[in-house]
Amino acid sequence: MADHIILVENPTDWKNHFPKLPVVAAKDYLAKPEYSTGRSQRVLNLCRSYRYLSVGYYCSLLAEARHHRVIPSVRTLNDLSRKSIYSLDIEDLDDHVQQVLGKPRSGFTATAFELDIFFGQCVAKELQELARQLFDAFRSPLLRVEFRRQGKWRIDTVKALHLHSLSAEQDEMFLSALTTYLSRRWRQPRARSNYRYDLAVLHNPKEDMPPSNPKALQYFVKAGRECSVNVELIEKKDYGRLAEFDALFIRETTGIDHYTYQFAKKAESEGMVVIDDPDSILKCTNKVYLDELLRTHRVRTPKTVIVRRDNLERVDSEIPYPIVLKIPDGSFSRGVFKVNDRAELLDMAGKLFKSSDLLLAQEFLYTEFDWRVGILNKVPLFVCQYFMSKEHWQIYHHEPGKGRGFREGEAKTFRVENAPEIVVKNAMKAANLIGNGFYGVDLKQTAKGVVVIEVNDNPNLDHGIEDLVLKEELYRRIVEDFVWRLDRKKGK
Repeated sequence: MADHIILVENPTDWKNHFPKLPVVAAKDYLAKPEYSTGRSQRVLNLCRSYRYLSVGYYCSLLAEARHHRVIPSVRTLNDLSRKSIYSLDIEDLDDHVQQVLGKPRSGFTATAFELDIFFGQCVAKELQELARQLFDAFRSPLLRVEFRRQGKWRIDTVKALHLHSLSAEQDEMFLSALTTYLSRRWRQPRARSNYRYDLAVLHNPKEDMPPSNPKALQYFVKAGRECSVNVELIEKKDYGRLAEFDALFIRETTGIDHYTYQFAKKAESEGMVVIDDPDSILKCTNKVYLDELLRTHRVRTPKTVIVRRDNLERVDSEIPYPIVLKIPDGSFSRGVFKVNDRAELLDMAGKLFKSSDLLLAQEFLYTEFDWRVGILNKVPLFVCQYFMSKEHWQIYHHEPGKGRGFREGEAKTFRVENAPEIVVKNAMKAANLIGNGFYGVDLKQTAKGVVVIEVNDNPNLDHGIEDLVLKEELYRRIVEDFVWRLDRKKGK
């Protein structure tokens, strides 16, 4: 049997002037036993439709079940089926699109146009690199990409083309690209080597305040090797590769309206182990939800009032000044403001109501430091004291007029058994209300007792701070927890 075959739904789709290649009818590939063997088979699926449960869909599905190397894969078909799915794959390419199409060109006034891509090749030389990147993201033989200009150029839609619908001019381009493509070695699937599992760690090298610094990320990779887990650092652009992994660990600041949440949802839908899971992100990123949850379960917190436009005037009758105002989804001390009188309260609330219909007003409890207890799978891992930034009332001081600049206070790390028992106990009670993920519980120790400030998903784990006591063992424990969860899923 030839090392590659071309599938067509109707034999007439492979036209008389096309070269003589091993072309097989889709119905024969699906039914005849000789095509159910041959593990090194390369399959090029050129069926008339790839819609869900069509003949073309089943050809790719069975090819994968037979361990044949097929394009397009079922994952590609699913990704191309809805724009909401593939939007992340093309988002990073929009800057490239604008760089190329945004250049002034005499006589070019269009606000939309289409580009056909055959095996990563296109007729427009200036768009060739983009065509290659799109083919890498969506390994489908024939693609049509629509670009639109709405202020700036961007990719609007990506969809599959089909062989039977090509014009004579397109046939020529198709055959040229096919010849080039078949002459190359097909990309092999990513090797699993001798590792038990593959763990993707999502991070953003450009993030100003990432949950883990670069040194910590490297320790995760090292811990993975020691636990027979292949740890690979991935970025936003790797969304289309997510299903290649067994588990996902998010080391980037999360948000419901952020792609980190989409990564978590996608991983969960693929049956992967994911920390933090979408439910934890949903619960932890909204302080209104957290306040209600903690109060309902009698976890002690600072006095808090949920602020609406209709009760703003009454807030200071319940909480004395200074008052801390918070937007529901802030992080790293962002979106947290201290107001000292009614004028400041009304002014700041007016500004914050532009982005949220609800705010939180909280009593101001100044302490020299906040406690942070890191908890994984309902077990405390580390305890830290985070001291307030110099001459400031918060740990992080985002300095006005300095762009994204900030200062932060010092930190001190304790063994769990050496930290105050009441602090760890309150942290555990709060975190267990969220789930069994990886949480950082912030607390204040006051003259009136210990209060929980908030529960954070995706807490900081930086080399030189949170790992100061356990050192490399801290990273190993987290990787081992992933192994435990994956073994449980497999019934081991």
